[in-house]
Amino acid sequence: MADGLPELPPRAFAKADPSPDADFYAEPRFVTHIDDGAIAAVTRLYRELFPPGGVVLDLMSSWVSHLPHGVEYTEVIGHGMNAEELAANPRLSRWFVQDLNRDPALPLADASVDAAAICVSIQYLQRPVEVLREVTRVLRPGGVVAVTFSNRCFPTKAVAAWRAGDDEDHLLLVDAYLRAVPALGPPTTRSHRPRGGDPLYAVWARRR
Repeated sequence: MADGLPELPPRAFAKADPSPDADFYAEPRFVTHIDDGAIAAVTRLYRELFPPGGVVLDLMSSWVSHLPHGVEYTEVIGHGMNAEELAANPRLSRWFVQDLNRDPALPLADASVDAAAICVSIQYLQRPVEVLREVTRVLRPGGVVAVTFSNRCFPTKAVAAWRAGDDEDHLLLVDAYLRAVPALGPPTTRSHRPRGGDPLYAVWARRR
C-alpha cells in the first residue's frame, strides 16, 4: 500500500533522483514555473476561495505566492525548501523551511489557519496523504485546501505515479489524495486549458 492509497503500487512515490531534496533546492530559483495565464487562473481561484482577513498557509512556496492584489490577510505563513526564496516573498508574514518528504508534521497549532495552498508542487510529495492530513489538522472547520498544478515539473524529482500519467490522470490522483483524508469533504476540480498557453488544474476540498 502506498501512503494510504491501496490502489497504488508500493513504488508509486519513488523518484528517479533519490538524492536528498535539500540538495536539489539548495540554490534559489527566482523564476515562475507557469505562464502568466496560468498564474492568473491560480490568483482567481485564491480570490474565490480564501477569505479576506483570514490566515493563509502557502505550502511549498517560493519567492511569489500568486495571492490576489488588494486582498489583505491577517497572516500568510510560507513554507518551502529554500530560505532565500521565502525571504524574498513580500506576501509572507513569516515562513519556515522543512522537507515534508522527511517530516510531514507541520509546526502549526490545530485549527489555526483558514486556507492552505499547494501550487505546482504536489507532484514532488512522497507522503502526500500524510501531508494533507497535517494540512487538515491545522485548518479551521470549513477551511479550504487548494491544490493547483500544470503540465510542467522537474521530472527527476516528481514521483513515479505522477510521471506515469497525463493531465487527466493527475487530476484523478490529486482527487484521490484528498479523498483519502476523512476529515475533508468531497473534492471539487477545475480545469483551465487555454489555446497556446499552460493549462492549470485545481482540486480543492474543505475541512468538515
